[in-house]
Amino acid sequence: MPLDGPAMAAPGEQLRRRKAADAGQEPASPPGPGHDPAGCPARLRAGTFWLTRIVLLRALAFIYFVAFLVAFHQNKQLIGDRGLLPCRAYLKSVQQHFRGQVGWDAVSYAPTLLWLLDWSHMDANLDALALLGLGISSFVLVTGCANMVLMTALWVLYMSLVNVGQIWYSFGWESQLLETGFLGIFLCPLWTLSRLPRKTPTSRIVLWGFRWLIFRIMLGAGLIKIRGDQCWRDLTCMDFHYETQPVPNPMAYFLHHSPWWVHRFETLSNHFLELVVPFFVFLGRRMCVLHGALQIFFQVVLIVSGNLSFLNWLTIVPSIACFDDATVGFLFPSGPGSLKDQVLKLQEEEAREARPTPTYGCMVRQAANLALGVLLAWLSIPVVVNLLSPKQVMNTSFNPLRIVNTYGAFGSITRERTEVILQGTASPNASAPDAVWEDYEFKCKPGDLRRRPCLISPYHHRLDWLMWFAAFQTYEQHEWVIHLAGRLLANDAEVLSLLALNPFANRAPPRWVRGEHYRYKFSRPGGLHAADGKWWIRKRIGPYFPPLSLQNLKGYFRSREWPFPAPAEK
Repeated sequence: MPLDGPAMAAPGEQLRRRKAADAGQEPASPPGPGHDPAGCPARLRAGTFWLTRIVLLRALAFIYFVAFLVAFHQNKQLIGDRGLLPCRAYLKSVQQHFRGQVGWDAVSYAPTLLWLLDWSHMDANLDALALLGLGISSFVLVTGCANMVLMTALWVLYMSLVNVGQIWYSFGWESQLLETGFLGIFLCPLWTLSRLPRKTPTSRIVLWGFRWLIFRIMLGAGLIKIRGDQCWRDLTCMDFHYETQPVPNPMAYFLHHSPWWVHRFETLSNHFLELVVPFFVFLGRRMCVLHGALQIFFQVVLIVSGNLSFLNWLTIVPSIACFDDATVGFLFPSGPGSLKDQVLKLQEEEAREARPTPTYGCMVRQAANLALGVLLAWLSIPVVVNLLSPKQVMNTSFNPLRIVNTYGAFGSITRERTEVILQGTASPNASAPDAVWEDYEFKCKPGDLRRRPCLISPYHHRLDWLMWFAAFQTYEQHEWVIHLAGRLLANDAEVLSLLALNPFANRAPPRWVRGEHYRYKFSRPGGLHAADGKWWIRKRIGPYFPPLSLQNLKGYFRSREWPFPAPAEK
């Protein structure tokens, strides 16, 4: 077919006419950095972590905010001047252990800013630490930017509380928050407060520190189960978990009554997510993203099914490090000048190798990150040895700063739920058959059979949680229970603020307080008890501790150097 035939001539004429028509127009501007040549919004490329850092910092700041809020509301009652376990007495005991001096040995044993403060006003000290933490975490949460100074301050403030919190702060999520917070320090530039600090790209070493953390958390939890309770191996643990967990929520009531095969599937899924999925983090970008998504989904399921403090919310934080900017970009708005648009420009500069030559500050920062990697590797040695050991221990720190720790949860499952119910009476004779005993109600732990299980996660009632442990041990192992009883005998307003119901409000204090031991079970949906509005049914086991009067406890309080409560006036 000839090239100059009619079939080719017409398009040529049209092209010449179009060029002539456009001759007087300005040339079109090239597509902006936020668009591809076709005019569509450009997509973020994989492999950078500018936006990931913002999400990580905000998520970590949220957990810090909740933790400091819990501390501000509850520390005075638990470890304050007149707390159930005063931290002043604890610090004195540490000081005496090291021959009465506040030297390096004492400080390294219990690192806390409280060593530097006046102990005569411990309530004010505790409030100051919590309020300062609330203020800094609020700033980071709202702005999405931080520097090493702010993140170090958060870490030091919370460590100062954890290390004097005694049994109230003795759980794995406290060490986990400190390890996560320590890594968060190295996410940020030293001084600059910018969401996109151009001279401080997110360190790959820090990101792998977060990934190494979530790997250990999940694998440790899975191994402690397989090596622990038989029910994890015969797939029956979920038959009991929802009912016997420390603080059930309303969804736990319904999940407990799921068919048996659902519980078997839940247990198998748990093993898969804790023993297999963690290794995905080492198998390339796509598998790492899948790992992060699965772990976040798993934590959301756990949040829905129980009140496990901020543990599951906190475990989501290191999982975010599995995502790069291309993955988390959907969380940010598009448009000229937006964060996403600025990251696109940074990516284009990096692709053109237009990044400035490293400055002295950048080289110092790289050396610091390398030192961090060496430190994490060194501190991980005993942790890895523990993971491989058939005598694995969980939720243990091998250094006082709690930088690298062991983790695990629910290595054993209780088959029955027991509760300690505190009761008081105004009767002068505790043994009288006509003595009327009235129940105290806690804010979240089961008590009143008709009260719906609470829904508080990520908030945490520390006293309610410890009452769960006290219920399957003895009061001799938990002396603070007797301290609590003494404060109830005085109608002490500070301790009563931790409870939901004081039956002696606006009345004279009780003359006697006792602890009763009960076995609790969920009522059956549609059954007689549920029809009567009862979420729980219970059966008395026996006394937990005998009736006590305030006079009975004088010697007990004096021997432990607890302030003796004065009865509140009517």
